[in-house]
Amino acid sequence: MIAPSETKGKRRVIGIFILAMLNVSIMASLRNLPLVAQFEFSSVFFFFAVAIGFLIPCALVSAELATGWPKGGGIYIWVREALGDRWGFFAIWMQWVHNVTWYPAILSFVAATLAYVFNPSLADNKVYILTNVLVGFWGMTIINNLGIRTSSLFSTIGVIIGTILPGALIIGLGVTWFGMGNPSQISFAPKELLPDLSNIGNLVFLAGLFLAFAGLEVTAVYAGETKNPQKNFPRAIILAAIITFFLFMLGALAIAVVIPQKEISLVSGLMEAFKVFFHFYNLDWILPIMGVLLVIGAIAEVNAWIGGPVKGLHATAIRGDLPPMLQKMNKHLMPTNLLIFQGIIVTVAAFVFLFMPSVSSSYWILSALSAQTYLIMYVLMFISAIKLRYSKPHVPRAYSIPYRQHGMWLVAGLGILSSCFGFFIGFIPPSKLDTGSLLFYESFLILGVLIMCGIPLIIHQYRKPEWFLEVNKTSS
Repeated sequence: MIAPSETKGKRRVIGIFILAMLNVSIMASLRNLPLVAQFEFSSVFFFFAVAIGFLIPCALVSAELATGWPKGGGIYIWVREALGDRWGFFAIWMQWVHNVTWYPAILSFVAATLAYVFNPSLADNKVYILTNVLVGFWGMTIINNLGIRTSSLFSTIGVIIGTILPGALIIGLGVTWFGMGNPSQISFAPKELLPDLSNIGNLVFLAGLFLAFAGLEVTAVYAGETKNPQKNFPRAIILAAIITFFLFMLGALAIAVVIPQKEISLVSGLMEAFKVFFHFYNLDWILPIMGVLLVIGAIAEVNAWIGGPVKGLHATAIRGDLPPMLQKMNKHLMPTNLLIFQGIIVTVAAFVFLFMPSVSSSYWILSALSAQTYLIMYVLMFISAIKLRYSKPHVPRAYSIPYRQHGMWLVAGLGILSSCFGFFIGFIPPSKLDTGSLLFYESFLILGVLIMCGIPLIIHQYRKPEWFLEVNKTSS
């Protein structure tokens, strides 16, 4: 077993460009574009609302905490420093466990995209989707066992050719389509910019938008492998946030322009939009190529997520918060058994595809639960940032939110309110999607949140002294 202390002194291998691309690969998933396109032109309003209320606070708070406490561990270290061991472990657990339901959701997008390349009728086949989810996830688990250098390189290349390039292309196609005077499925009249707020069911997809903009804090666990983290972290975070914001907003509008709102599939909507564009310009032969590129981009995003939160959770082993079996690391300094344990849970969660009315409804309920558990972690992060301004004001921070305590209260307070809103809105079934039984929908989400919150508190309450002795025995 390789102890966490043995990672000290290793060479820093991640520069600002790779760090920025890792952040983009974590956030800028094109799979979210069909979800946001449901809002049509009013999506611009929601983008700015979520950007101001959530994305900007996340970027600023993450930058301050990452440069004040740049060692590996990320959210675990930040919350532990502010609120103690119990809540530090709880926070990193929530960051990690939200992926249990998120992985099947994004890999269903991969499966549907592949179906458009080979056999479009498979896009709604539940068994096909489930099989691809499991094969894809376990493949990424194997790659992450090879270490950070291999994993980060794969994610960087994947996000460029599979996310940024296709995203820029669909934006360009949408602008060209609209500029040539072709018919649009949405109205760009100023009155359409403001959404209908009278029906709360129309706001439910906002929970997915919060999830789309989440993840800026994840790469903080790579601080130990980053060159000059005090300067590179805030620069990479701000650059990634800007790229993601415009990629999402313009890409979603491009889909809404060519596909009627009622016909947008949450899983295959992006490929459907590309199909319309390519057919119009007599470029149908490009569609399979685009499908392959989108698959690469989505897999790169999954790959970026698999390693980061797991390494952050493993950092708790130093303080004895994990059983010895989950403390084991391989020669590439990756927590092998923890990755396998994660794979087992994801496998079980993926079977929800067999019990929901459609692939889109399965995709949504998994995304909603993922967003809710993740937003709980963000509330703790924002609270910790406020607390650390008072309890540890003398810790040097290469970047600090301006206007001292008042600035922090404004930024972090806005983040707390937005996170709480996103959490509670997730319990309301979307009016534009058939989610089946209301009892099953609410029970799945409520029980899911309670179980995911309860497990880390129980583990911490009943942790044994020998867990701490075990990890320190191997480091001596």
